[in-house]
Amino acid sequence: MKIPRFLLTAGASGSGKTMITCGILQALKNRRLKAASFKCGPDYIDPMFHTKVIGTKSRNLDTFFTDRETVRYLLRKNAQDCDIAVMEGVMGYYDGVGGTTVRASAYELAKETDTPAVLIVNCKGMSVSIVPYIKGFVEFQKDSGIRGVILNQLSSMLYPRVKKLIEDHLDIAVLGYVPKAEECAVESRHLGLILPDEVKDFQEKLNRFAGILEETLDLDQLLKIAEEAPEIEETELFVKMGKAQISLKKQVKIGVAMDEAFCFIYEDNLNLLKELGAEIVPFSPLHHKALPEDLSGMLLYGGYPELFGKALEDNWEMRKAICEKIQSGMPVMAECGGFMYLHETFENMERESCEGVGIIRGKAYRTPRLSRFGYIEVSKKEGTVFGQEIGNCPAHEFHYFDSTDCGSDFYARKPESKRGWDCIHCTDTMVAGFPHFYYYGNPRLAEAFVEKCREYVKKQ
Repeated sequence: MKIPRFLLTAGASGSGKTMITCGILQALKNRRLKAASFKCGPDYIDPMFHTKVIGTKSRNLDTFFTDRETVRYLLRKNAQDCDIAVMEGVMGYYDGVGGTTVRASAYELAKETDTPAVLIVNCKGMSVSIVPYIKGFVEFQKDSGIRGVILNQLSSMLYPRVKKLIEDHLDIAVLGYVPKAEECAVESRHLGLILPDEVKDFQEKLNRFAGILEETLDLDQLLKIAEEAPEIEETELFVKMGKAQISLKKQVKIGVAMDEAFCFIYEDNLNLLKELGAEIVPFSPLHHKALPEDLSGMLLYGGYPELFGKALEDNWEMRKAICEKIQSGMPVMAECGGFMYLHETFENMERESCEGVGIIRGKAYRTPRLSRFGYIEVSKKEGTVFGQEIGNCPAHEFHYFDSTDCGSDFYARKPESKRGWDCIHCTDTMVAGFPHFYYYGNPRLAEAFVEKCREYVKKQ
């Protein structure tokens, strides 16, 4: 399958990747090109910005969670019927697991998917030094895959001279510059950028920024680089093999919390659940007073419950309904913010105590810094998960909150490290803790959950 594509990367976080990615996506949309977009790594917020631009769900591609075959399969599957695929890198181009490897870096994603990379260079405070800076990134790995550069925070007056300087010393395409555009900046909060729906006049800002990029970037050359990406071979994953058997089984309705408080959701997780026979039924713990009817299971993903603590507390009808369903044996998985919500109490950003669902005995509380963050491998210490042996699962944590009872049924191990800790509450019908799961990393977890939901239906 021919998928024109490129990956936008940088030397470090905070270099402007997300806004430049969104600006380019909008410029491509203005040219009537249908784009698929992807974020490298375990990020929920940046894909929301991509989604706001292209109008369809952005996805994640992650080489820690999945192997080469799977990541290429997901790229191909999610980019079909699109004119171009745009990937946004994570951190610095070579920054990977453990702080000392390139595993799960943007470089590894570009390498595993044969995607040409474009390096965004934050030129603030540099002039001639821009040349060795670029040279270092291009030559650090022989197969760096870096085909072009975009010069960010550079003036129109200086650009022609810097462009000539780079091209005199390096064999690389200079694809233009991005001037300072403070009026298009987006604020941040404790888990990253604020959400796109919170940005005042976001679409207006974006269109203005895309117009700037049309003038300052060589988008035609960028599209040419994308066209030169090799084909992605057609492949079928093992998770597709059981479709005939799955289609014969009863479909189950799984309620998924989706609103401003619970919004950290991998779209591919939901799609895998659908392939396994689940009907996804959204509901809002913030706005709805009752759960949808005839649910067979529930998913409470992460998000920002700490920003809506009192509103979640005030909706006692929903808290009571969720508690009663879980106590009745309805299968549930809860991650991070969803796990916090299941506590007897959880703190909001003002450290005020808010009543939660009451399933987890204890409280979730705010901490002054990131409690635990990054990739982990988690495994059940004893017994099964939803009645099945699932083995190890790749996961990740990123939170400024902790709990008086994080659970101890799983063990989390940091890759490239000796660090580890107990985590997650696991019963026959519940998995709840701070770790986030990406189901394609170990589809057996999703399969076991859906099958447990079918068992619940039979008992009703």
